[in-house]
Amino acid sequence: MSGKLIRWGIASAGKISEDFVIALSTLPASDHKVVAVAARAQDRAQEFAKKHEIPTAYGSYEELAKSKDVDVVYIGVLNPQHYEVSLLMLNHGKHVLCEKPLAMNKKQVEGILAAAKANKRFFMEAVWSRFLPSYQHVRQLIQTGALGEIKEVVVNFGFPLASVDRLQKRELGGGVVYDLGIYTIQVAQWAFQEAPQKIVSSGTTNAEGIDDDVSATLTYSGGRTARMRVCSKEKLDNLAVIKGTKGQVTLVDFWTPNKLIDIDGKEKEWLPPKGKHTTNYGNSEAMRYEAEAVRQSILAGEVENKTVSYADSLLFAQIEDTIRKQIGVLNKFDEE
Repeated sequence: MSGKLIRWGIASAGKISEDFVIALSTLPASDHKVVAVAARAQDRAQEFAKKHEIPTAYGSYEELAKSKDVDVVYIGVLNPQHYEVSLLMLNHGKHVLCEKPLAMNKKQVEGILAAAKANKRFFMEAVWSRFLPSYQHVRQLIQTGALGEIKEVVVNFGFPLASVDRLQKRELGGGVVYDLGIYTIQVAQWAFQEAPQKIVSSGTTNAEGIDDDVSATLTYSGGRTARMRVCSKEKLDNLAVIKGTKGQVTLVDFWTPNKLIDIDGKEKEWLPPKGKHTTNYGNSEAMRYEAEAVRQSILAGEVENKTVSYADSLLFAQIEDTIRKQIGVLNKFDEE
């Protein structure tokens, strides 16, 4: 690291990694620079590097881990590989921002965090939603008491995703609890800021035994609740409504909300700038906020960020594990 600049390495040349690189392009080049990309196939890494003007392309994650030019690695590999690739990077002294869901179960999360602590490196699960201005506004409303005591969160997240293999297939780490549930769980926790005391869930599975429609109620102290539904069969309203004793706030497209309906019933909007290329997924430019938070933490010598702390990631995984167990969706990682 020289001065304020942090040098990023990108692990995986997939769609989400591409979006992250595009989001970085909206930030000052004096602060963020992508210096390398790695994929399991050299040609894919080279193609990606050429398109995004990245100086180095590696045909293995090991080469990226060993690179002396990289400060922090963004991990955009498939869910089941998060664990091994995170360990690889941390054990080679890299700071890490790893895509969510962080791992396949709580045990794996504990392993990753232990490696981060042992190597004294910054580590964060990429729960990008929390860094958006809309989420920061909600946090302020809660902290200042403007919403009163939070009583209820109602959140739905659904899209017709039957043709998306990584959601439907067991070996790709599929299932709505992992891919969509992380979002509904984190927004409930953003509101309540304590562990749920009880979780009751039910759901359906696809032909492969992977969850495709799940409803859960999380109960917190004083009988306060978060009700959520995640579904890969149909589009839902995709709102998160946070209700307090003094009013409510609604996050629109809550996983990446540029817009919210404020406590006064008026709409508020914050739009991120566009990058050099079009993103694969909607509003991915907003990943710029988490990227800048990572830079700030690393420059401050922090090993975690309070917005998505180690404790947060452990709790997210524990809640995901509980829901998966209740609906009967376990996988090989649970038996290890």
